[in-house]
Amino acid sequence: MRKIDLPLVFEGKGNKNKKSSKGKMFGYQVLGFGSGGSALPITLQFLVIAGGGAGAGGTNDTAGGGGGGAGGYINSFASENSGATSTTASTVELVKNEVYTITVGGGGAGGNAGGSSDNRGGDSKIAGCGVCITSTGGGRGGPNNSAGAAGGSGGGGGHGTGNTEAGSGTANQGTNGKGGGEGGGGGGAGVAAGTNNSGGCGLSSSITGSAVARGGGASQKGGCGTPAPGTGGGGTGSGNFATATDGAANTGGGGGGAGGNADRTGANGGKGVVILRIPTGCYSSTTTGSPSVTTDGTDTVIVFNSSGSYTA
Repeated sequence: MRKIDLPLVFEGKGNKNKKSSKGKMFGYQVLGFGSGGSALPITLQFLVIAGGGAGAGGTNDTAGGGGGGAGGYINSFASENSGATSTTASTVELVKNEVYTITVGGGGAGGNAGGSSDNRGGDSKIAGCGVCITSTGGGRGGPNNSAGAAGGSGGGGGHGTGNTEAGSGTANQGTNGKGGGEGGGGGGAGVAAGTNNSGGCGLSSSITGSAVARGGGASQKGGCGTPAPGTGGGGTGSGNFATATDGAANTGGGGGGAGGNADRTGANGGKGVVILRIPTGCYSSTTTGSPSVTTDGTDTVIVFNSSGSYTA
């Protein structure tokens, strides 16, 4: 499958000894027997999901808030899609003994009753030795008469907004939110928010060895029923006299928007996740941040639910 072009940079240390008399292959020095091993790079497959956007608050005059958008979704595993069902991202190459910093974005904090600050989700990243992969936090939902914010996936517009007054998603990471009615739904990693105030659906990945849906946009309540959230961890909006629910942790799901008929706070977006997959023979076992480590076939899978690092 054709790979999308992401702003990734790779700088291999093996390139600097250009005057060495030892043999080289594809720009990397090939070490002989007894030289201490191979200098060839280590191929990394990854899934990087940012934190979900916050849902906006509602007020006692039936003004509901929009649902939060999902965090940006970048996937290089196998032939699976990245956000907005774009093509698979390119893998990157790690350099032995280099440290790669992992940042896991937090979910946006739910907006106050009747309003919302710019509570976008936090960005998630892999960075080190010329590699920089960044997924963008989900856009927050819009309060009364306000559009949702842009983000990895866009937030839904608040009460009184038109269908186009919603946040836009980031190219190759997520989709747009939706406005209109009592408040719009947030966009998901895979599918934009629906016309019935439902959240957009996320995407499924088997990078850990089992298929898991992540990156769902949040639905919005707005005083007119309880539309279902998009699959993939998006939260639900609040019904009359109910409370909006948060996006699921470590899925990057958006937070539900608060309904009207009472002053209510919007829900929190879900925290993001960073997943690394490398050949087991190349796994160094040197990490910080207490990620979970499993094996799947000939590969080792490292799941960071919180920030940390990996030394190749």
